[in-house]
Amino acid sequence: MSYKLGILDQSPIFPGASAFDALQQTINLARHAEEWGYTRFWVSEHHHAEQLAGSSPEVLISYLLAQTKSIRVGSGGVMLQHYSPYKVAENFHVLSNLSPGRVDLGIGKAPGGLPLSTKALQFGTVNDGKDFEERLSFLQEIIENSVNETHPLAGIQATPLPSEKPKMFLLGASADSARLAADLGIAYVFARFINSNETVLEDAARIYQSIYPTGSFKVSVSVIAAPSQQEAEQLTGDQKIVKVHLKSGRSVTVQTLAQAELFGKQSGEPYEIEEQDSNIIAGTPSYVKEVLANLHEKYGVDEFILHSPILKEAERLRSFRLLSPLQLALSEVKHVTSQN
Repeated sequence: MSYKLGILDQSPIFPGASAFDALQQTINLARHAEEWGYTRFWVSEHHHAEQLAGSSPEVLISYLLAQTKSIRVGSGGVMLQHYSPYKVAENFHVLSNLSPGRVDLGIGKAPGGLPLSTKALQFGTVNDGKDFEERLSFLQEIIENSVNETHPLAGIQATPLPSEKPKMFLLGASADSARLAADLGIAYVFARFINSNETVLEDAARIYQSIYPTGSFKVSVSVIAAPSQQEAEQLTGDQKIVKVHLKSGRSVTVQTLAQAELFGKQSGEPYEIEEQDSNIIAGTPSYVKEVLANLHEKYGVDEFILHSPILKEAERLRSFRLLSPLQLALSEVKHVTSQN
């Protein structure tokens, strides 16, 4: 393959299961991902979410690093609007000292929860979440150990300094976030599973690559693979992308219509709710591979971060196995052998 594959896991809590079960499934999937040849394994950050157990990626990453040996492990991502960039750098420097060369620092701009959880995260601070670009730039300077000498915090270091720095990524779903990543010279991941608008993806790829032609442009996609096209489409169900558009101009993506209504009410301002097609890539492994290959060629994608919306654990694990680099490589060998 001319592109790499990684996994984004949100630690879903399936019906009848507990948060303990969800986290054990995440650990199991990480071990399998390493075995199956995936490049990286990322965990997400969601707050006050009854259906997701992943609220603290830094803590989960440390455990996953201890449970694996070679696969890169990281955040998809840390919601920087809530936190001190300095403390984030310290956390990931500790992780990088524990497992040199294996730590990814993915940064997200979204709140990762409803307005109430955002207020709780920022309670007692002067943080209003509006200085994201400044925070991201400062975090990059700390990670690179190059805080500008004119900065009020010139000379600061986030110790312990690692022998290999964590690799930084900006996660986003807009052309603006792609431009920000390119301007800062860091890798960018377009969240297609959050924004399925192909025009926006095209703009993000064009802007990022024109500003930073040597950068890394990745795309996170929702995928479902099954032995047959029919089963894959059945597993897809009627899933939608639900967006809340606030009068202030901010838009957020949530999981359900009920969450959208709650977000709008908690925001304290007028809002509109929009449903979009989820644009899940569903089918046999060969079909999914064909779609990814087309996206790779069209947008210059060097890696896909796979996200699974399947609501059944056994089928979700099977989907990742069927799409794994090892499995796809074996299928290519069989295809060539059969032609000869």
